[in-house]
Amino acid sequence: MHLALDFPPISHLIRWPTIFGSGMWAVNKVVLLEWLAVVLLIWFFLAARKGALVPSGVQNVAEAAVDFVRNEVILQTIGPEGLNWTPFLLTLFTFIFVCNIFEVIPVIQMPVNARMALPFFMTAIVFFIYHYLGFRHQGFLGYFKSMLFPPGVPKALYLLVSPIEFLTYFFTRPLSLAVRLFANMLAGHLLLATFAILTAALFTATYIGAVIPGALLVALYGFEVLVSVLQAFIFTILTAVYIGGAIHPEH
Repeated sequence: MHLALDFPPISHLIRWPTIFGSGMWAVNKVVLLEWLAVVLLIWFFLAARKGALVPSGVQNVAEAAVDFVRNEVILQTIGPEGLNWTPFLLTLFTFIFVCNIFEVIPVIQMPVNARMALPFFMTAIVFFIYHYLGFRHQGFLGYFKSMLFPPGVPKALYLLVSPIEFLTYFFTRPLSLAVRLFANMLAGHLLLATFAILTAALFTATYIGAVIPGALLVALYGFEVLVSVLQAFIFTILTAVYIGGAIHPEH
C-alpha cells in the first residue's frame, strides 16, 4: 500500500493570491471574507429590526446575542454604566465570530483571524479606546498614577512593579489580545488541514484506514465551532475588562 501525503507549506494555508489591486490596496480571499462578514452582519441586524412582539428566526438570534453581551460581558465587567458600550462590544463579538466561523464553512474554509492583520487592527482600536477613556475619566496624571502605582503594594516594591505595570498596559495587553486570537485560529486551521489531507490520503489507499482520522476530522470541526465562539467571547470580555478598568480605577 502506497500512502501519498502531500502537506502544503504553512504559507500556502494562510496566504492567498491577489485577486485585484496591488500593494496595500491588494484584494485577496481574506479581504473578500472580511467584506462578506461586514455585509452579513449588516443584513443580520437589519433583518432583526422587525420588532415582532414574539421574536423568531433572525430576530430571536439577534436578541439572544444582545442579551448575552449585555448580561454576561458588560454587566459582569463594567457595570450598568457600561451599557452605552453595548453596540461596540456586540459588533466586536459578532464580527469576530463570523470571521472565525468561516473556518468550518465548506468551500470557504478560512478563518480570517488566522491572519495577524485583522486581530492586530482590532486590538489597536481597543488599545486607543481604553487609554482614551483612562485619560478622560481619571486625567493624565491620575491615569498614570493608578496604572503605575497600584494600591496595596509596598512602596519599596514600586521600583519593580511600576515598570512591569507600564509594560503590561502598553505592550503585554495589546500583544496578548491580538496573538491569542490569531494563534488559536491559526492552530485550528492547521489541524483541520492536516487531518483533511491525512483522511483523503488514507481514503485513497484504503477506505477502512480513513475511518479513524475521518471521525477525528468531524470532531475537530465541532471543536472549532466551539473555539470560534470562545475566542470571540474572550476577546470581547477582555476588551470590556480593559474599558471597565479605565473607567473605574482601583482604589
